[in-house]
Amino acid sequence: MIIGIDASRANLKHKTGTQWYSFYLIKNLAQIDKTNQYWLYVNEPPSLELVAAVKENPNFIFKFLEWPFLSFWTLGRLTLEMLIKRPDVLFIPAHGLPLFGPRRTINTIHDVAFVREQNLYFSSKASAQWNVSKKIINGLVRVLTFGKYGATSVDYLYWSTAFSLRHAKKIIAVSEFTKSEIISLYNSVPQNKVDVIYNGYSNDLYKPLTDQNQQQVVLNKYGLDYPFFLYVGRLEKKKNTVTLIEAFALFMEENPDSPMHLVLIGDAGYGYDEVKYVIEEFDLSDRVIMPGWLDEVDLPAIFNAASAFVFPSKHEGFGIPVLQALACGIPAIISDLPVLREVVGEAALYFNQNNRRSVAMAMDRIIKDEELRRELKERGLKQVQSFSWEKCATETLQLIKSL
Repeated sequence: MIIGIDASRANLKHKTGTQWYSFYLIKNLAQIDKTNQYWLYVNEPPSLELVAAVKENPNFIFKFLEWPFLSFWTLGRLTLEMLIKRPDVLFIPAHGLPLFGPRRTINTIHDVAFVREQNLYFSSKASAQWNVSKKIINGLVRVLTFGKYGATSVDYLYWSTAFSLRHAKKIIAVSEFTKSEIISLYNSVPQNKVDVIYNGYSNDLYKPLTDQNQQQVVLNKYGLDYPFFLYVGRLEKKKNTVTLIEAFALFMEENPDSPMHLVLIGDAGYGYDEVKYVIEEFDLSDRVIMPGWLDEVDLPAIFNAASAFVFPSKHEGFGIPVLQALACGIPAIISDLPVLREVVGEAALYFNQNNRRSVAMAMDRIIKDEELRRELKERGLKQVQSFSWEKCATETLQLIKSL
């Protein structure tokens, strides 16, 4: 059987949740499946990292599909490839479907939060600042969709999700919560069309470390020092970064002699300007450290060095960084979201993500309650044993074979 995979997201250098999902799924499929042939579709020459992930399996072949435009590679070039030479099964792990594809197509939908709170997502509007080509594209999209959609990023999320739910043979949801949201918001989708396969984490990287020198080398590399709260993820509205900074300001106000810092690791996203403004407003420039996106190889040392992990997200489909934190044996304080309760269970301390006072109180408690810290560490190390990328890949391969 020939299995085609959209590897364009796995091929990115700055990977976050859905891109890491694509990368590790491909890597683990290469390790467990020596029978089927795989075509990995990429819109740029394959990265050294992605090549290394599959190099031991000769059944994995890259197909570099060149495209002269900055946008619409999936709808344009990948669609064209499906018309010319399609695989037996097409798997799209972190993006929308091409317009045409094999009957046996699988798409992973990570969350549908944009339907619940569109204000958390950037949506560029057609305006005088748009160049002529963008205005033409926007107009064409309006015509082709009978005025229902434009060419904004949120419009594309709406359209591509609805298209995938309608045309894919199977949908993978990364949690029971995400499946329930899909069924609730798109009531024409039958429940048996959506299978739940949990994400994993890289258990060869994320684990307790005892080498203090190794930690210190990484901390020095990024100008970090003990003690600190740690957050990993995009710095944006959806991740509730501003509330976290405001909560840290409250924590420092009530603990003025505390040496704590707040380390925010991740790329800037929608709402980053407000993040910078709040840091300046509370005079926290010396206390809040933002090293940007970091190579994954350095993250385990930083997780291990942190006093606690803080995850204040407003919406999640799964929450991979929380698993990474638990696997490193550090206590986590996180949003009280149904999906995080599903994934993390009793292995974290929960707070009301919409209330900065609740977040600040959790920060205070996790630093001062040594017994709680010990309990959460033990629970966390046990909880993460239920998840792995190998398990995710094995279940995904089983689903592919079932078609």
